[in-house]
Amino acid sequence: MKFTILKDAFNEAIQHVSKAISSRATIPILSGIKFDATEKGLTLTASDTEVTIQSFVPAERAEIQTMQLQRAGSAVLPAKFLSEMVRKLPSNEVEIETSGSFQATIRSGTSEIQMVGLDPEEYPMLPVVDENSRISIASDLLKTMIRQTSFAVSTSETTPVLTGVLWNFTGQKIKLVGCDRHRLASRDIDMQLAEDQRLPNAVISGKTLGELNKILPDENMLVDVIVSDNQVLFRLENILFYTRVLDGTYPDTAKLIPESHSTELVIAAKMLADAIDRAYLLSREDKSNIVKMIMKENGTVEISSTSSELGKVTETLPTTELNGDLLRISFNSKYMLDALKVFECDYIRFGFTGAMSPIIIRPEDGTSLLQLILPYRTTG
Repeated sequence: MKFTILKDAFNEAIQHVSKAISSRATIPILSGIKFDATEKGLTLTASDTEVTIQSFVPAERAEIQTMQLQRAGSAVLPAKFLSEMVRKLPSNEVEIETSGSFQATIRSGTSEIQMVGLDPEEYPMLPVVDENSRISIASDLLKTMIRQTSFAVSTSETTPVLTGVLWNFTGQKIKLVGCDRHRLASRDIDMQLAEDQRLPNAVISGKTLGELNKILPDENMLVDVIVSDNQVLFRLENILFYTRVLDGTYPDTAKLIPESHSTELVIAAKMLADAIDRAYLLSREDKSNIVKMIMKENGTVEISSTSSELGKVTETLPTTELNGDLLRISFNSKYMLDALKVFECDYIRFGFTGAMSPIIIRPEDGTSLLQLILPYRTTG
């Protein structure tokens, strides 16, 4: 194998696939990136068995010669060393040549690096997915949906399925749900599916979705989502992102959401978030994160927190609507701030069915986003 490639395109592809490299690879060859050089371009593949990412650098892009092939071939090169080295190479072009023993020579400007490679025949095959179970979503919308739900997944491995986001495909809707037993985030969108098209539900690791979000472009381009029983493939223009589906049955979270509310409150989202953020500074000193919301007869709400060592913070905020029973609610301010950060509207609506019932938060702009937080029981 021998080829010359533009450093920027090469580095971008390496950074994409390196997200699938584990620092604790149990199989030695999975600590490397597989290279396949052909006349069409260069394909890079990396995997940790749970996630597999493949990035393709075409030989020509936008009428610019990206890669020149001298000899087709394959090799597996150590990922960590390679990703750090390529960024620091002195020239805009990089030449890579491998021998029959997969020893690689990397040349760029005045630099020449020798690297020990591995046999590409030992590298695992790509997962197989059923192309019939496919939908397409705009990249910017997909990024938003992931951001609005993945933060709420559990970080405890005692219930592995809760460390993932549920992808629920029913009728003409796609719903993403993240839940860690103390809070829940869900976002759904309408989707045009063929009458005979049935996609299986899937639970995807929240951590993996975070890595996917770093790769997804911000612009409005379509991403194919292909779902099979144990794998999901996200396919972009030149990137394939495979992830294994988490085992286990996701709990029926619909039972947590009340059908009606005895108290409703509409308030400016940023004003509330700023007030809770200030109260959080005090509450975290007691390592409780507890902030209180008290509803007043004059249509205002009081936000407060107390530290046994530092004192107390109290703020009174106006509301645009306050109906029903006036309540005193205590909640985890960190959870509340996480939830408020993902709203993209000016005003939000709270729904309550009692001081110890789930707090429901929805946007006032009609977006199908829902946040749920369980309140705390406190004295006083």
